[in-house]
Amino acid sequence: MAGRWRTRLGILSAATVLASGLTACGGSSTASGTPTLNWYINPDNGGQQKIAAQCSAASNGAYDIKVSILPSDAAAQREQLMRRLAGNDSSIDLMSLDPVFVPETSEAGFLAKVPADLQQQWSNGVVDGAVQGASWKGELVTAPFWANTQLLWYRKSVAQAAGLDMTKPVTWEQVIAAAKAEGTAIGVQGQRAESMTVWVNAMIASAGGKIIENPDAKGPDIRLGIDSEAGKAAAKVMQDITAAGVGGPGIDNRDEAATANLFQQGGADFMVNWPFVYAQGKSAAEEGTMDKAIFDDYGWTTYPEMTAGQEAKPPLGGIDIGVSAFSEHRDQAFQAVSCIISEKNQAAYMVSDGNPAALESVYDDPTVQQAYPMYDTIRKSLQAAAPRPQTAYYNEVSQGIADRWQPVSSVTQDTPAASQKYITEVLRGEKLL
Repeated sequence: MAGRWRTRLGILSAATVLASGLTACGGSSTASGTPTLNWYINPDNGGQQKIAAQCSAASNGAYDIKVSILPSDAAAQREQLMRRLAGNDSSIDLMSLDPVFVPETSEAGFLAKVPADLQQQWSNGVVDGAVQGASWKGELVTAPFWANTQLLWYRKSVAQAAGLDMTKPVTWEQVIAAAKAEGTAIGVQGQRAESMTVWVNAMIASAGGKIIENPDAKGPDIRLGIDSEAGKAAAKVMQDITAAGVGGPGIDNRDEAATANLFQQGGADFMVNWPFVYAQGKSAAEEGTMDKAIFDDYGWTTYPEMTAGQEAKPPLGGIDIGVSAFSEHRDQAFQAVSCIISEKNQAAYMVSDGNPAALESVYDDPTVQQAYPMYDTIRKSLQAAAPRPQTAYYNEVSQGIADRWQPVSSVTQDTPAASQKYITEVLRGEKLL
C-alpha cells in the first residue's frame, strides 16, 4: 500500500513469531548452579567454540558458554536470530552479529545496553571502522571481535609483465587495462547477494559518496546517494570490466569462495577478496593440490582506487558480539564478552580461522605476522575501510542493490538512478522486494 513502509522482520510481534511455530525458551544452568550462556555463532573453523571453552574454564565457575551454530548464509542468520528475539527468547545470551545487522537489532530493542565502562574498554585500541560497525546512534551497542577487509590480490609475475608498480596504489582503470593486456581476468563477486552490495558500497565510498545520507532516518524518509557521480563511477567500473572482457567465467554467479578458487586455479590473475584466500592458497600448496610456485607468486596490496590519488575505502566486514536484552544472565554475559574479545583470543582466532582482529595491537604479535605476512596491509586497509550502510533497513537496501546491479553485464549509467528509485519505493511500501 502506497505511503506505508514495511515492518522490519526484527520487530515482528511476539504473537506473529509464536504463530509461526517458534517458542521462547528460558535460560538454563548446569547441575552445579553455574549459569549456561548460549552463544549463537556464525560458522567458522571451530575457533569460537575453542574460545568459548577457554573462557568458560577461565571464569572459575562464573559461567559456562554453550555454542549454537547459525546457518552459513548471513540473511538466514539474521532471520533465525530476529525471529527468536522478537519472541523474547531468553535462551539467547550472546550472539555473533554481522555489523550490518547491528543497527536493526539495536533499534528493535533486542540488545542489552552496554555499561559505560565497557563501551570504553571494548573500543580502546580498536580500528575506527570496527567501532563504527559495532555502534548505533553514536553509542557502542556491541563488542568488536574481528574486523575483516578486502585486499587486491595479484600474480606478481603478471603485474610485472603488465608494467604495474604495485609498491604504489593502483586504480580500477589500471587493473582492468593490465588484465586485458595480459589476456587474464579480474576476480570480482558479481553474485546477486550480499557480496554485490559489498562491492558497490566500496566503490561508491571510494569515489567519495554514500549509499545512505541519513542513516538514522525512518524508512520513508531515508535519502539515498546511489544516484550520484560516485554511483555512476561505480557503474562505469562494471561497464569497463564488461567491455574489456576481463570479468572471467561465471562472474554473475561468483561469491568470495568461487572467486578465490578461480584465482587459485589460474582463471584470474587479479582479484579483490578477503584475507582468507592466503590461508586457503597456502594449504593447497602444502597439500600438493596447487603448485607451490603459483602460491609463491601471490601478491597483495590495498583495494583499487577509483581515482588516482584518492584513497580507496575498502569493504569492512567482521563480527561483533552482542548481549541479548532478554538474557537472564546479562552480568555474566558481559563478563564473557570481555574474555572472548581479549587481545590473546583475537590473535589466536586470526591465526586459527583467518579472520583479522579488530584490535590494532594484535598486528604486532609475531605469531600473527608469521601467519599473515600481509598483516600491515590488512591493518592499513582496516584503518581506511568504510562500513556498509548503517541503517535499521539494511535488508531492503542491500537486497535492492543486488536486484538492480546484477547481472554485471547489464549495468549502465542509468543503473544508479534505477536502483535508487526502486529502493526508495520499497522503503515507502510502494513496492515489494
